[in-house]
Amino acid sequence: MDKRIKTEIVINTSREKLWVLLTNFNDYSRWNPFIRSIEGQLKQGARLTNRLQNGEKTMVFKPVVQELVPFHSFSWLGSLWVKGLFDGRHYFCIEEIAPNQVKLIHGEDFSGILSTAILKKIGESTRNNFVAMNQALKQLAESGVGSDH
Repeated sequence: MDKRIKTEIVINTSREKLWVLLTNFNDYSRWNPFIRSIEGQLKQGARLTNRLQNGEKTMVFKPVVQELVPFHSFSWLGSLWVKGLFDGRHYFCIEEIAPNQVKLIHGEDFSGILSTAILKKIGESTRNNFVAMNQALKQLAESGVGSDH
């Protein structure tokens, strides 16, 4: 079983604008159907508090920012209960296609002794949540909201 979920979407906006929207955690509750909130600073080594909506269920994870390349990518590593059981490296990468067109690559790599069993249960709904977030971000970016960046 593949222990990776990877989604991609083309968004008609600049790399800079998409970066601003994606990293403005304070606005997530307004537009994001999956990651309802993120508290903390986006800086390498910082711990975040992420509230995720999966159907009727709300889950809280406290991942640590692993990578941060402004206007290009960031990732965090989270664990369920304790490290090594079910870990996920969640990432976002922005690739410029043209001056006002980018590809957002949004995914997660899973590991740990329970990863296969848990992914069998939640893999499809997790992928659907990533896609829903991508589509909401596309709609926001292409709507002209925040276009001053």
